[in-house]
Amino acid sequence: MLLGSKGLTIVVSLYEMCYMIRPVRRYFHLVALGSLLGVSCSTPAPPQELPIVSYTPTVHETAPPQRPASPADRGIVDEIRSLTEQGTLSSLLEARDLIRTRELEGSEFGRVMNAVIARLIQIVYPDRAVPVPVRNQSQTHSYSRILQNVAEGIYVSPRPNTQDYLEQVLPCLALFSETSKNRPERLLDALPDLRRAEELNPQAVLAPYFMGLIYERSNRPTRAIAAYKRVYELFDECYPAVLGQARVLAGIGQESEAIDALKQLLSRFPDNILIKQHLARIYYAARDWSRAEQAIAEILQRDTQDPEFMLMQAHTLVEQGQFFKALVPLDRYAAFKPNDRLYLLLRAKVQAEGYHNRDAALTYLRGILKMFPMDEEASVYTAALLLESSRREHQIEGRELLRSLLAVEHSSLELVDLAFRDAVQREAWEDAQGYVDRLLQERRTQYLLSAAQVAQGLGNAAAAFSYAQEFHEQNPTSEEGTIAYIAALIDRGQRDEAQRLIESHLAGTEGAVKAQYYYLRSRIRGTEAEVLEDLRSSLFEDPRNLNALMAMVELYHRRKDQRRVVYYLKQALTFAPDNARLQQYEQEYLL
Repeated sequence: MLLGSKGLTIVVSLYEMCYMIRPVRRYFHLVALGSLLGVSCSTPAPPQELPIVSYTPTVHETAPPQRPASPADRGIVDEIRSLTEQGTLSSLLEARDLIRTRELEGSEFGRVMNAVIARLIQIVYPDRAVPVPVRNQSQTHSYSRILQNVAEGIYVSPRPNTQDYLEQVLPCLALFSETSKNRPERLLDALPDLRRAEELNPQAVLAPYFMGLIYERSNRPTRAIAAYKRVYELFDECYPAVLGQARVLAGIGQESEAIDALKQLLSRFPDNILIKQHLARIYYAARDWSRAEQAIAEILQRDTQDPEFMLMQAHTLVEQGQFFKALVPLDRYAAFKPNDRLYLLLRAKVQAEGYHNRDAALTYLRGILKMFPMDEEASVYTAALLLESSRREHQIEGRELLRSLLAVEHSSLELVDLAFRDAVQREAWEDAQGYVDRLLQERRTQYLLSAAQVAQGLGNAAAAFSYAQEFHEQNPTSEEGTIAYIAALIDRGQRDEAQRLIESHLAGTEGAVKAQYYYLRSRIRGTEAEVLEDLRSSLFEDPRNLNALMAMVELYHRRKDQRRVVYYLKQALTFAPDNARLQQYEQEYLL
């Protein structure tokens, strides 16, 4: 007897009903179905159960379960179920095509399975997301009820003792959807259900993949990596497992391993936007700004309206000092989230460092602190701008803010660094010593010169020379290190060596660096006229050179030239109003 497409749809629906009946009674329903279709079922052989996808190993098995027979040997329903359970993108698309080519979209089975497939692709393979069908589904079907809970973001445990693989794994979609209403600890409750599902079908990727996501989000990196590896070993086309593994590796500080894994994956899937997005995020999190910028630019070529990568692009440009170029993504991002914290912070940095507009920057920063009063990064940046200001009221406000930040336990290195710089500015060397000790513990090489400066301020020439020499030996081409080393040589009385180094560097430098060498040479000059000549040269190269300004104040103070003392004193106080030595001169000459 030949059946048309409508007849096949009816048979599939009837067979689906038989499939849901207990195995003991299923044979008799199939016999009745055969009689209805004119097919003889009177064979004396015992009934053979149609194989189902869900596979339950018995306690007597010693070998691992084998993969179910080829779908071609089974009915269309089993084939679609098997492909859906497998969970790879190709198998899900093949299952969807089978429903379409066999004209099953109109059957209850076809409608429900189309919805299941669409939801799986939407969450596991979001770069290939397909619309979730909106056609009416029977709310009596277990999958439909599960999908309704998933849509509402609610995880409901599967029926006790169910042998249906999809009933075990589909509820987990609610844990990872954007509408999820589950607490993070609720994730772990799903693990027993996923383990049972993995036992039912050890050749499917959904259960171990969801286990990897749960372990990742509950901060169990070792187990997450193991679960993701199981997925990839089953089907190496399942690229979301490698993406998950890369996220975990990056999260535990193994960025290079994560990047290598993603680059290998990208060679197999060169146009996959998800892989490129993960690579860009890892570069960005690792503060590899130049590589992050390139990766983000490629992503924005595909989707110019992606707000996440717009803001990331602006951030990478600001960090690289490309402030005016950063205005383009910042202006575009303003249409999405104009009150975003990072957006406002980047705006502040562009104003402060690009346009040198402190007032505009402070307006943005105060906007952040109004919304997020405990934001330390914004607070530290605000305090730094206030302390650098020439206005006395700003400096007072900045120091009060700094004091309140230091009162909180476990201060960040950025905050300690700011407190250190403020103490040096005030020449409060005892305070500076405490801060630099903490900084040396965390980042010794970076703060060796700071330690030398503090030791010099405390009059400990030997310690200052030791720190400066250590840095100079590690960084022989650093101008900053050379300047500190020369200053330490002068303090130790090694003037000939200092003179040789100064003359060898003066000719090849300019600007603020050259100003420092002129100032150092003024310290070893033989006559006051030579000293004055070098100090003037220093201020010509850099009018903000505080050391040279203070030296001028002291020189004219010794000469009792009040007019010139006041002239240089006012300039110096602009840059260091809380400097102890300058305050003494201020009391004498200005107040």
